[in-house]
Amino acid sequence: MQIPLSHFEKLVHDTLAAVPEEFRASIANVSFVIEEMPRQGGIGEVEIKRGEVLLGLYQGVPKTAWGVSDMETPPDKISVFKQSIEGLAHDMETLKDLVRDVVWHEIGHCLGYGEDELRLMEEAHHRKNHS
Repeated sequence: MQIPLSHFEKLVHDTLAAVPEEFRASIANVSFVIEEMPRQGGIGEVEIKRGEVLLGLYQGVPKTAWGVSDMETPPDKISVFKQSIEGLAHDMETLKDLVRDVVWHEIGHCLGYGEDELRLMEEAHHRKNHS
């Protein structure tokens, strides 16, 4: 499923607008970027295996690792890969859910959660919402 970039941008914007107040300060220094596809270098950096799809990427220093010297670092960056997400979506509702899940997953990395922790939280969230 493919949609115009402006509609995809709105999905990301709507997801960010729904971020609870207690997390907004933690992502104030994060630049959110929509890219069509991940670059080859980006894939190697996060060890994506053949056959896997990279939907988003957090680049920066997680808040849990910040020190005094990190106050002047450039903004963290979260990339959301439009074509990768569209390729998994069968309909608009699935697309919205995927965008929300990817953005929240990458925000989780920004907050200092590792991949295993995020996967467990996502599984618990999906069980709760689909039971």
